[in-house]
Amino acid sequence: MFPEKVRRIRKENSCWVLPAVLLLLVACGRQTASHDSATTVENETTMPAISLLHDEQRKKVEVRVDGALFTAYLYGESLKKPILYPLKSSSGMEVTRGFPLAPRAGERVDHPHQAGLWFNFGDVNGLDFWNNSDSVKGERLQHMGLIRHREIVSLAGGSGAELQVRMDWLTPRHEPLLAETARFVFTATEDARIIDRISTLTALEEQVFFRDNKEGMLGIRVAREMAQPDTEAVLLTDASGRPAKLRQVNNNGVTGKYRGSSGLEGDAVWGTRNQWVRLDGILEGKEVTIAIIDHVANPGHPAHWHARGYGLFAANNFARKAMGGGEEEQNFTLEPGASATFRYRIIIQEGGQLTDSVLNSYATAFAQQYQ
Repeated sequence: MFPEKVRRIRKENSCWVLPAVLLLLVACGRQTASHDSATTVENETTMPAISLLHDEQRKKVEVRVDGALFTAYLYGESLKKPILYPLKSSSGMEVTRGFPLAPRAGERVDHPHQAGLWFNFGDVNGLDFWNNSDSVKGERLQHMGLIRHREIVSLAGGSGAELQVRMDWLTPRHEPLLAETARFVFTATEDARIIDRISTLTALEEQVFFRDNKEGMLGIRVAREMAQPDTEAVLLTDASGRPAKLRQVNNNGVTGKYRGSSGLEGDAVWGTRNQWVRLDGILEGKEVTIAIIDHVANPGHPAHWHARGYGLFAANNFARKAMGGGEEEQNFTLEPGASATFRYRIIIQEGGQLTDSVLNSYATAFAQQYQ
């Protein structure tokens, strides 16, 4: 799972109880979706103990490392797709933007559909799954797709905790177009948090056509501090988290900088093809790196990167013309019953930047782990 040069192992006591909710504690085990309203699963291990807590009433599965929140799988109907939110570093710093779910002071208020970590696309049989949000109204809704959580297949705690779910990609009339099985694998070291997302999309009763589009596929909207400094005036939230009335240029604490496996940096990374891209910045005085690795077996690998300075960080496997400037579109088709699998690794490293060589080692290990 981890390259030897970044592996840090420490012994932990994996026996702890979350007092906030009634839990069913299953030691050293794996279980299928629970009928209880809240379930946690743990394993004893020499790595930090990772537990999954399913709260059916609030429609979320919390991921906790040694009792502290790392992230949560959210699938409430107010969202237009299930997401992981928030994402936190090993010391608990939020690396994702709060707006629009939990706005914090000094955040940009653009693109309300960009929340947490998600997976979708901007043109699937002519439907836009990417830009859908509660801010979309009227006739535009007829062109928007949405993704609905169907069920939790399994929960498994331990040093490599896993959550497997099923989702449906729906038309505006709520007709299923694609079935998705998503597997999330969560691992942790003393200073790193890692998510592997493996999503298999299956076309249902009709052909499904992904048209070359810049809006896709695996995306994160990062915290303001991890964005690159603005060059133009923008709307920011005030001290209460509400949008201010006037645009401004305020780069206080904004420290982010992209770097791709190609060696390009900053704004030059946008639209280029890379096996991985990292985003380095400073949060609360600590060096933090967020990295995304595109698996070598993914359709369209290596991905084009929708790495925007304002804080959108996304890997897009079908954007040769829209982002790369190619003459031919990089379209992708699934015939009825056919499937395709997409695999991504997300690394949140605290206390020092991930070097190119370490990320190359991560990418090699990732390729070997999921054939």
